[in-house]
Amino acid sequence: MTDIKKKFNDFGLKPEIVKSLKHMGYIQPSPIQIGCIPYLLSGNDVLGMAQTGSGKTAAFALPLLNNINSNIKIPQVLVLSITRELAIQVAEAITKFSQYIKGLNTVALYGGQRYDIQLRALRKGPQIIVGTPGRLLDHLKRGTLDLSKLKGLVIDEADEMLRMGFIEDVENIIESIPASRQTALFSATMPNEIRRITKRFMKNPKEISIKSNIQTQPDINQSYWTACGRKIDALIRFLETEDFDAAIIFVRTKSATLEVANVLEKHGYNSAALNSDINQSVREQTLERLKDCRIDILIATDVAARGLDVERVSLVINYDIPLDVESYVHRIGRTGRAGRTGRALLFVENRERRLLRNIERSINTTITEVKLPNAEMLGQRRLAKFTEKVRKQLQNNDLDQYRRLLSKMHPEKNLDMETLAAVLLKIAQGERPLVLPKDNPCNFNRNKFYNRNENRYTRDLSHSRNKIEKHNYQNAHLNIKMNEMQLYRIEVGRNDGVEVRHIVGAIANEGSISSRCIGNIKLFNTHSTIELSRNIKCNVMQCFNRTRILNKPINMQLISDTQLNKGNINRQSNKHNRSFNSIERRSVCEKS
Repeated sequence: MTDIKKKFNDFGLKPEIVKSLKHMGYIQPSPIQIGCIPYLLSGNDVLGMAQTGSGKTAAFALPLLNNINSNIKIPQVLVLSITRELAIQVAEAITKFSQYIKGLNTVALYGGQRYDIQLRALRKGPQIIVGTPGRLLDHLKRGTLDLSKLKGLVIDEADEMLRMGFIEDVENIIESIPASRQTALFSATMPNEIRRITKRFMKNPKEISIKSNIQTQPDINQSYWTACGRKIDALIRFLETEDFDAAIIFVRTKSATLEVANVLEKHGYNSAALNSDINQSVREQTLERLKDCRIDILIATDVAARGLDVERVSLVINYDIPLDVESYVHRIGRTGRAGRTGRALLFVENRERRLLRNIERSINTTITEVKLPNAEMLGQRRLAKFTEKVRKQLQNNDLDQYRRLLSKMHPEKNLDMETLAAVLLKIAQGERPLVLPKDNPCNFNRNKFYNRNENRYTRDLSHSRNKIEKHNYQNAHLNIKMNEMQLYRIEVGRNDGVEVRHIVGAIANEGSISSRCIGNIKLFNTHSTIELSRNIKCNVMQCFNRTRILNKPINMQLISDTQLNKGNINRQSNKHNRSFNSIERRSVCEKS
């Protein structure tokens, strides 16, 4: 499209929409908006390829709002969202865009909210429906949602819907709405399954492809730390030395959100966990608390935070490295949005170097390495913060009454005011001393570290000692497996397109199981086998009774221990497969 629009006024949008954009501070459209809005205004189907944070919501909402008849009280536009949070986020954005259009109503339909609330909202005749696939199908089956007059359909985050196994539900929904509708599909990537949907359900779509928003957002300062020692201790140090208004810490599993949140609370941070196990109303309250400054740190999984846009978020910490570039893009896209500056920090363990290199190659950017803040830096930081508190208190008008209290304090005879001030300073600082002992070099070191400049591994201990430790660890690891693991069969395999990461992600997610409790995984054509620890707290068969991988039931069954022992013997003779599974098992936990 050669006609480049530099302002929203140039698109020919309704005055009410332009007024709302001006009120919200929107001036210049983003590249995805420049590409999509003219085509959607003219009635074309659009296939948009862009990363999260690029402005996709406005790209499809503004032209569809422009073409809606607000006098007709029936659903005219349907937006499919991958998560409840994203559905709420999109619905709120559309409501703001349409705030000056009289009679226009938007409703979000998602799981976790009571049906009676949604039924009352549907009776009012909303023109725009934003919903998750599962709840939308429920309403269609109940007959409480009529999409027979639908004019526009938007499928947002299509690749994520495919990854999470919702694409079949999406196809069922599309088949129940008029074929004459206008369709817009947005996806960060374009796998074959998504391409098949575009050919089946879209009419000569206009393709708009925007490069990774990391490259178009120079205001995001990206760096990584080579994780060694306890990551949670390092996290506390980085939080102490970083300047941020609000922060999001990304972890892989739902259980990790609670563990990290508990530690941060003990260290005095106002933090909260966000995952799919938390009640929906509590999740909504958590986001509101983050927005209105009642909490400063959110610990979340990828899917739970998808679509989250809180203006005050200026720091993102990848506590667990994401397994693909798209997830990394989504995570750091929570900061540095709409021209704001942001900071992104990535924790990388030595065995995860390949994931870091993959991210750098994909975004065509070198992520700089940073060192862990040392004791001297922490002490300086704490002193600076305490000095700032003192400076603010000097401006108070009620200091005279405290001066009078000083004259009444006589803990010891001949106590000078300087010593008394030092004692009060120590008391006021509390459990975090201003003077810290020097770091012990062993606390944050491993036997092996990676020298990036030399592009090779070096060791700070002797080769023989490392070799002995490695041998002992492997033997202990195998003995634990032999005694504590049970072998299960699941009815998905290579023919279903399943990979090890899919199995680990589903098992870890559905059962809130640590990756340490997952043993060797073997893929066959029609089925797979997986080892699980006997010490798992949940009832395995009950936990995974309804689990699906790539939308296919796994039908888990327990296999005898005799076969398990045989599998361990085979695994000892196949070092390559064992190493591969170990990397996948420890690296992968796709969650919701």
